[in-house]
Amino acid sequence: MERREEQPGAAGAGAASALDFTVENVEKALHQLYYDPNIENKNLAQKWLMQAQVSPQAWHFSWQLLQPDKVPEIQYFGASALHIKISRYWSDIPTDQYESLKAQLFTQITHFASGSKIVLTRLCVALASLALSMMPDAWPCAVADMVRLFQAEDSPVDGQGRCLALLELLTVLPEEFQTSRLPQYRKGLVRASLAVECGAVFPLLEQLLQQPSSPSCVRQKVLKCFSSWVQLEVPLKDCEALIQAAFAALQDSELFDSSVEAIVNAISQPDAQRYVNTLLKLIPLVLGLQEQLRQAVQNGDMETSHGICRIAVALGENHSRALLDQVEHWQSFLALVNMIMFCTGIPGHYPVNETTSSLTLTFWYTLQDDILSFEAEKQAVYQQVYRPVYFQLVDVLLHKAQFPSDEEYGFWSSDEKEQFRIYRVDISDTLMYVYEMLGAELLSNLYDKLGRLLTSSEEPYSWQHTEALLYGFQSIAETIDVNYSDVVPGLIGLIPRISISNVQLADTVMFTIGALSEWLADHPVMINSVLPLVLHALGNPELSVSSVSTLKKICRECKYDLPPYAANIVAVSQDVLMKQIHKTSQCMWLMQALGFLLSALQVEEILKNLHSLISPYIQQLEKLAEEIPNPSNKLAIVHILGLLSNLFTTLDVSHHEDEHEGPELRKLPVPQGPNPVVVVLQQVFQLIQKVLSKWLNDAQVVEAVCAIFEKSVKTLLDDFAPMVPQLCEMLGRMYSTIPQASALDLTRQLVHIFAHEPAHFPPIEALFLLVTSVTLTLFQQGPRDHPDIVDSFMQLLAQVGIQFKPIFSFLLTNFFSVQSISLTAVLALKFPEAPTVKASCGFFTELLPRCGEVEPVGKVVQEDGRMLLIAVLEAIGGQASRSLMDCFADILFALNKHCFSLLSMWIKEALQPPGFPSARLSPEQKDTFSQQILRERVNKRRVKEMVKEFTLLCRGLHGTDYTADY
Repeated sequence: MERREEQPGAAGAGAASALDFTVENVEKALHQLYYDPNIENKNLAQKWLMQAQVSPQAWHFSWQLLQPDKVPEIQYFGASALHIKISRYWSDIPTDQYESLKAQLFTQITHFASGSKIVLTRLCVALASLALSMMPDAWPCAVADMVRLFQAEDSPVDGQGRCLALLELLTVLPEEFQTSRLPQYRKGLVRASLAVECGAVFPLLEQLLQQPSSPSCVRQKVLKCFSSWVQLEVPLKDCEALIQAAFAALQDSELFDSSVEAIVNAISQPDAQRYVNTLLKLIPLVLGLQEQLRQAVQNGDMETSHGICRIAVALGENHSRALLDQVEHWQSFLALVNMIMFCTGIPGHYPVNETTSSLTLTFWYTLQDDILSFEAEKQAVYQQVYRPVYFQLVDVLLHKAQFPSDEEYGFWSSDEKEQFRIYRVDISDTLMYVYEMLGAELLSNLYDKLGRLLTSSEEPYSWQHTEALLYGFQSIAETIDVNYSDVVPGLIGLIPRISISNVQLADTVMFTIGALSEWLADHPVMINSVLPLVLHALGNPELSVSSVSTLKKICRECKYDLPPYAANIVAVSQDVLMKQIHKTSQCMWLMQALGFLLSALQVEEILKNLHSLISPYIQQLEKLAEEIPNPSNKLAIVHILGLLSNLFTTLDVSHHEDEHEGPELRKLPVPQGPNPVVVVLQQVFQLIQKVLSKWLNDAQVVEAVCAIFEKSVKTLLDDFAPMVPQLCEMLGRMYSTIPQASALDLTRQLVHIFAHEPAHFPPIEALFLLVTSVTLTLFQQGPRDHPDIVDSFMQLLAQVGIQFKPIFSFLLTNFFSVQSISLTAVLALKFPEAPTVKASCGFFTELLPRCGEVEPVGKVVQEDGRMLLIAVLEAIGGQASRSLMDCFADILFALNKHCFSLLSMWIKEALQPPGFPSARLSPEQKDTFSQQILRERVNKRRVKEMVKEFTLLCRGLHGTDYTADY
């Protein structure tokens, strides 16, 4: 030991012998953990201490570390080590030592009753763990014994100290139960035992809480203890007296928070709704807090109003169905609902002057759901009572959604503004939900208010009020079909009358127009009322998101009615794009909007507009192509290529995206002649090649070029055909020079769309064979350096295997190619990137079925199949994410179905070594798994279930709560 005195913790962090775990070394390591400035030494010390805690020596040194002359940090470690030993290694303790261990713990708790609180808590947790392990057989009346022992008069500790220690012990007992690792069957027994034992706890808690002489610290602890016990699902009727005492304690500011917590936990138990009589007794108690709530709101005491609101909402939200069922008590429940309404409308702006109103929003969903779930007769009665309440709720919510004055809002932090934005989204969701209850009358109500506001000459209206009413409309129109509403024409007529002097109001006007874009498509005569507003807003950078997204919605929904406005829309859009008013993402949306717009024009019109729209960018790109590459012109190139690809994403003259609507709804015939996008692409093809030649080694530029063609191919489908030969040639040259994943993804897209067209086989086939050859050469240097290329290549192979079978079969006739791809795919199964692993599994499920019919494939499977199986078993054994198990099961199923004799030989050999694929498996479990797999050659679903079961065994998760993830 002497030679290691400098760093005992670090010394122990290696392969420590049992002799290292001495009291002296533990103390030195703790000193190092707390006081050594070197972070590496701290980490080593922590690692060593974790080993010490679970070592057999912990039973010895823990008690010594608890000596009165030690500092609290050392005593705390001793108490923690005891808890770990008891909770995790209970089976190591001989039964004849239970009683002495229990007695020692009681003695230590008594000592620490007047000592360090954190050490006392850890010792209580250790004794609680011991009690749970001994209950009910070895220690049938554990809780009653604890109460009796701590109430004994002959203890050296004063009464208050003993009382607090007992309360601490009783508080941690249910908490320890909730987190304990007890097996499921034991958990049920212990829970039942604790339910009986609460008879020894509650009378004591009631006595201490109601006793006038009980000091505040004791009553505080009583409330925390009660809060802890009710989470064991104690029957609500057994808690009545304590809940009433907790309500009384709400008047004491020191006990307020603990009382709220206890009451809310008691009311919120899932089982509580069975005790309707107790719930009915609670309503007057909650209503009795209204004066305290009003006072708190008046005095700006946010903590008190928040706490009382939590109690009211807990009762209303958890038990609205049970309380609504008591029809004869409808008035008292309505009073509770009105109290919650007061909390929803609490004065002040969320989150700056109040944080309470947001707690109530879920209650309104719950109440509405419960009312609408009743049979027709009862529902009609409650609709009559609660429709006026919900109309009031709409007014309250719209008032709460109002922005503060500009001056006040200017002082808000960005975090407060963001919280307010989220709060308004929650209000929006609530309003949308309330529409189910109130229906069309809600829209009429909002429209009448807005109309009165905008047409009244008596008093000037605030923009906040207008904005909130529009926000209400928008919330509903975004998700509810308002096409048959008779108030929308009036609303569209009112919008131009709004005096827009403020960004927030202007934003909401835009979003409201956007929410009504489907309605405008059915009523095109109204487009002209709002389109000028949108085009005007496009020029304001502060309205960038709302104006561009609204124009995009209008262009998508109303494109067949926009030709008369097309020239104006294109001109305004061009102007704002040239002035660079918008950020990159909004510029891309704007190009998508223009794509939708142009799709509905005649081909000559499209070409004319395209020419004026993209000529400035083409000129700019020509200039950039001449320049020496540098970071700033790279950004400009990527931006221009992005604009073109977003335009081509939505420019669809064949109206492919309308096909789901049925031919009768398509308003234009499919035009004849070359596709305008193809015409433009052919014009700029040389220029794009020129840009590529200078930027071939830049992944971003290559990706942006590929994106133009990929998005065009996806939109144009067969119309893209004239471009296939030259694009294949360009991709081949590009990939041969510097292989990049985006080129493989574009190749896959071409295979996907044109594999059914024999006319396009030659160029696509030549491209596929070229990229395969280049990729395999690249992989000889090590595929791990190119995970993105491995991923894209495997996905390409799987796609070719599914759709382009002749060329896939041709590729498989070359033994060296098959072997090279196969070895790469086996390596890729071990990659951490899930998409790569999935793609590689996909390749094998396409390859293995051919092992009987294609000789090179059969030869590769014979030579390398065992390696594949071992990689699959390693993955199932714990090396791969559990979410990928279905993919590995597919490989096992394919091996079993197509290579049965080989698999039956390999799987037994592979599972032979001890500890493979997991040290947690017994030879019997491995044998069972291999037999199960070999028996199942028809039902793929069963194989997936077997693999999931086996991977849980390998990971030590079988039979735990983690299996719920499956």
